[in-house]
Amino acid sequence: MHRHRFFFAAFVATAIAACSTIGAMSAWLNNQVSYSAPQLQRYLDRRFPRDFDKLGGLVSVTLANPRLSLPPGEHRLRLEFDMGIGALGGQGAPSGHLALSSGLRYDAATQGLHLSDPELLQFDLPGAGSLLKGGARGIVNSLLAEYARSEPVYRLEPDLLEKLPAGKRIGAVDIDDGRVVVRLQ
Repeated sequence: MHRHRFFFAAFVATAIAACSTIGAMSAWLNNQVSYSAPQLQRYLDRRFPRDFDKLGGLVSVTLANPRLSLPPGEHRLRLEFDMGIGALGGQGAPSGHLALSSGLRYDAATQGLHLSDPELLQFDLPGAGSLLKGGARGIVNSLLAEYARSEPVYRLEPDLLEKLPAGKRIGAVDIDDGRVVVRLQ
């Protein structure tokens, strides 16, 4: 009886390994690969909280608890953060909220998917007067532009990039039916 269990377990392990190998080999099936919101979310969870210094260190912006969604029927992702702003070298505890909508683009230098044309949807900073809020909004817009330029929302796996078909390179990145689709050209 133990021998049958051993052979069954060995068979299951071999089948799982074969399936994962087949999945990796066919990742570029139809010249595309797709990612779900949970895959991108796991990447973001490992990279936050983060502090960003602005205005030569006079202002510090803390972003924490990223929440990524791919709303059905939309061609842009939604990304939300808890946010704090500190001044003169102090860090602000995340007490505010930031939400944005964005497309995605591929950057070969980082091998990652970056925000493309991010649009600020919501910006709440409790306790800030309208004057500070207006100045803070400018800082947040500057932060979004910097983040979109240099920080990937998701970095493609090196083994996937090694399997690019000959003569192909990454082209468009689309958001279709609740999935991020990376297409080859």
